[in-house]
Amino acid sequence: MSDIGIKQLAKNLGISTASVSRALSNPDRVSTAMRKRVQTAAKLAGYRPNKMGASLRTSKTRNIIVIIPDISDTFNSGVIRSLERTAANRGYSVLFGDTQGIRELEITYGDMVQTRQADGIICFSHRLPFTDEDMASDSFKMPPLVNSCEYIDAAQAGGHIVPLVTIDNVKASRELTQHLIDLGHIDIAVITGDISSPSTTQRLQGYQQAMLSSGLPVQQQLIYEGTYTLEAGSTITKEILLAKKRPTAIFCMCDETALGCLYALKEHNFSIPNDISVVGFDDIKFAQYFSPALTTIAQPVAEIGQQCVEVLIDIIDGKEIKKPMVVLPHRLVIRDSTGPRPDR
Repeated sequence: MSDIGIKQLAKNLGISTASVSRALSNPDRVSTAMRKRVQTAAKLAGYRPNKMGASLRTSKTRNIIVIIPDISDTFNSGVIRSLERTAANRGYSVLFGDTQGIRELEITYGDMVQTRQADGIICFSHRLPFTDEDMASDSFKMPPLVNSCEYIDAAQAGGHIVPLVTIDNVKASRELTQHLIDLGHIDIAVITGDISSPSTTQRLQGYQQAMLSSGLPVQQQLIYEGTYTLEAGSTITKEILLAKKRPTAIFCMCDETALGCLYALKEHNFSIPNDISVVGFDDIKFAQYFSPALTTIAQPVAEIGQQCVEVLIDIIDGKEIKKPMVVLPHRLVIRDSTGPRPDR
């Protein structure tokens, strides 16, 4: 930072230069009132810190890389808003890497931490952003990294435990399926996400647990592999409607898939939930405004984003992480898209 700039700000505010420096460089070490006061004054004065100089003095860039397969995804966007706000409050900037699921891009963004262009990574993928050769190397050291919502097995991570912020997908899926069973549904179709994704396999596990614990068979022909997209929901729903034995309920493993499903059902003149009940997962902002409003699992997106940043900065600061997995509470939200099984 520029000492002249700090001194001038301190003089204008009538406080010490040390207080100004802490508020701008380590905002978590000062009160909220002090932080806002200094940051507002700095903004009005057009003050810009010398981040290059600060980086040289502290060995930190105060940048965080967020590696995300699809930045436009509605659920992801809610988490992103929260983590960006939390990072700013902690004096960090966020650099986004929208990889579109392309492996080469994931590795490129992962290299930014290895080459000290950023201090840590928040990853939204079930794959680590490093090559197998890098991780197999004796010189490889896992950089500060936290995963959002997707579990990475320690074996895949070369024995490293990757901290994770998530919900209990198995429990949430089990509760959602049980809601349909309690309404009398027996033939429940499932539209999954990417089957290689741990969140998908966990939600499928919860569905299977609920069916079996209720004495109902898991009908493999009613499990349809899809993706977390509107298009998958619409396309697969049309396939479901052609089945010889049409289900009375459809469990979509994300809300965007469920909205595509609802669209396809309406297009074919099905009444929801009188003919078919539909549930989603995530409780994105559109879920309550669609007609009918969608029954779903609400994930605490703001808390997920906040916790990802807090855990990552603790790792960057060299603090011991006592809980490598932060499991946040979910909530079953019952709306108009589910109803009793229709008489056949």
